[in-house]
Amino acid sequence: MRYRIKHTTHYKYSAQVSMCFNEARMSPLNGTHQTCARNRFVIHPAPESLHKRFDYFGNQVTSFDILQPHRELSVTVHSEVQVLDYSQQALFSADYPWEFIRDSLQTSTDPEQITVREYTLPSPLIPHSGEVRKYAQESFPAGRPIMEAMRDLVARIHKDFKYDPGFSTISTPLHTVLAHRRGVCQDFAHLGIACVRSMGLAAGYVSGYLETLPPPGQEKLEGADASHAWLAVYLLDHGWMHFDPTNNMMARDQHITLAFGRDFADVTPLKGVIYGGDDHKLSVSVDVRRIDE
Repeated sequence: MRYRIKHTTHYKYSAQVSMCFNEARMSPLNGTHQTCARNRFVIHPAPESLHKRFDYFGNQVTSFDILQPHRELSVTVHSEVQVLDYSQQALFSADYPWEFIRDSLQTSTDPEQITVREYTLPSPLIPHSGEVRKYAQESFPAGRPIMEAMRDLVARIHKDFKYDPGFSTISTPLHTVLAHRRGVCQDFAHLGIACVRSMGLAAGYVSGYLETLPPPGQEKLEGADASHAWLAVYLLDHGWMHFDPTNNMMARDQHITLAFGRDFADVTPLKGVIYGGDDHKLSVSVDVRRIDE
């Protein structure tokens, strides 16, 4: 499936900003299931400098500096991406008991598994938690195949937690989400990752987009799509498999990967340092359009 994506972030400040220094992770990843054919930034005011690099996790980072006074900042990114559906055949052979994968990650000398082992550890926004482990254990009884366990965990999060966009912010701790049983896609991804890690398995955070379709007979509205988040779990022989607890599904070719890391802190789409500005208003608009083959 091929998509054309337009992602606009707009800041309006109550006082003048004298200068700012920023970095964006808004370039879709290239990988086994996805190819980014085009990625272009349009920034106002025009930046003094713009540089691209790859971070520790393999995400493309675009750094830019604005040295002129301004009251508004607009960053629009245009991308074209081709996404392949995950191989369903691989899923049928992913029948290792979850403990086998856990033990392999802990003891293997395979270079890939040694690298992946980092994702079994706590991260800045996902500390280890006895409460989380207790919640996770119901989905991971002894000997259960990993795919069966993951499907059960994702279904339980979808059933037990209410999607409530007014409840949480990026700084809401995981124990609050767990106590109130509500949140948004970011919270559900963090919870899923915490559960998987609590069982000694490896899980990472995926930021991206999910194509949304209008009701039958209606035109799709500009900017109606939104940023999305889900989790990836490492399986022996198959690498990372992506699961979307917000929608109780495995990622499909409607899931477009933007960045990958340990948690949201590693993949923040746009962050930086500003001088001045006082208060600000933030608006984000995302438009994902399918390109006819």
